[in-house]
Amino acid sequence: CTTSGATRLLWSLFGACLVAAVIGYKPVVIVHGLFDSSGAFVELLRFINQSHPGTNVSVFDLFDRSSSLQPLWKQVEGFKAAIYPIMQNAANGVHFICYSQGGLICRGILSTLPDHNVHSFISLSSPQAGQYGDTNYLKYLFPQFMKFNLFHFCYTSVGQRISICNFWKDPHHMDMYVNSSDYLALLNSERTNPNSTVWKKNFLRIKKLVLIGGPDDGVITPWQSSQFGFYDDNETVVEIKDQDLYLRDVFGLKTLNARGDLFLCSMAGVEHINWHSNYTVFNTCIEKWLV
Repeated sequence: CTTSGATRLLWSLFGACLVAAVIGYKPVVIVHGLFDSSGAFVELLRFINQSHPGTNVSVFDLFDRSSSLQPLWKQVEGFKAAIYPIMQNAANGVHFICYSQGGLICRGILSTLPDHNVHSFISLSSPQAGQYGDTNYLKYLFPQFMKFNLFHFCYTSVGQRISICNFWKDPHHMDMYVNSSDYLALLNSERTNPNSTVWKKNFLRIKKLVLIGGPDDGVITPWQSSQFGFYDDNETVVEIKDQDLYLRDVFGLKTLNARGDLFLCSMAGVEHINWHSNYTVFNTCIEKWLV
C-alpha cells in the first residue's frame, strides 16, 4: 500500500464517519425468526453498513434455533430486556427490522412497552395476521398433522407453549382460535383484552410501519398475512383494508394509514429464507426507512 493510497483510505474512512455523525443514522435492531440466529443476517448487516456507514446494528443471539419454539410472550420479555438499553441510549429513536416470527415478537414489544422510541417498524415477511398452511416447517415440526387438523393440538394449553401455535389461525375454527390463542388473538384484540386501549396507544408511538412480503414466499400462508391479509372461512384472501381489525382500527392500522405512515412493499420471486439477503429487497423496501 502506497502512502498516497493509505492517505486516500484514511480520508474515505474519515468521510464515512463524518457523514454518519452529521446525518446521525438511528440504531437498527434486528429480531430473527423461527430456527434462526444472528449468523443468518450477515448480508443484511453488510447492506446497512454500505448504505448507511457507521450505523449501530444489533442482532441478538436470543431464543436461537430450537429455542425459538418457546412461547412468544416469553420471547417478548427476553428481547425487550435486551433491546431496552439500546432505546434508552438512542435520543433520536431506533429502527426495528423484524423477520418472520420475529415480526410478531416485535409487535408484542411495541404493544407492551409504553416508552419505546421505535421510528420505523419494518416487518419482513412476518405472519402478522396469522399462519395457516402446509409448509415444510409444519411438516418438520408436526409430522402427524396437516393444516386442517393442527387445531386439535394448537388450541390446547400444551399447544400454546409452542411459538407457532401462538399464531396458528385456522379460519375454519375461529371460535377455538379466539378462545385459545394466548398471543395473536390478544395482540389483534380478537379476544377480549383489558389492555387493548393501552396497547394501541403504545403501538401507535411508531412513526412508520412497513409491511414486506410476496407471492413466492412459500412459507407465510397466505403470503398476504405479511401485510395483514388473511383467509375467510372459504380460504379466500381478504386484503388488509377489508379486514375487521383494520376497519375497526383495533390496534391502529387505520390510524397509521390515515397518518400516511403505513406502507406495503410486495415483491415477487423471493423465497422466505432469502428476504434478508436479497439486495433488491433491501434497496426497494428497507433502505429508505433507515434514516
